[in-house]
Amino acid sequence: MAFAVIIPITIVAILGIAGYLIYRFVIFDYLSNKSVNDTLQKYRIDKSQFEIVKEYFENKGESLSNQEISQLVKQYRQKEPEQFLAMYDSLRENSRTD
Repeated sequence: MAFAVIIPITIVAILGIAGYLIYRFVIFDYLSNKSVNDTLQKYRIDKSQFEIVKEYFENKGESLSNQEISQLVKQYRQKEPEQFLAMYDSLRENSRTD
């Protein structure tokens, strides 16, 4: 009798956890990426997220590997998407003063 209650609860819990993980690691990143790309297009910025971060840190004099840059891009994309515009503005300001 207890199995009639435990099995459905276990199945629902597993499906719930799987759904949350799929949302958190796949769908949320996809939506964040789409949002940032739409914003860059809106302001007619032809550079990719990766290029903006790479050039920004090169201008600061920091040398980062491609993996570190990719991790930063994902972090900025998900937690601080406005940083791409700030970095691009900084790059543009540096190119004007040079």
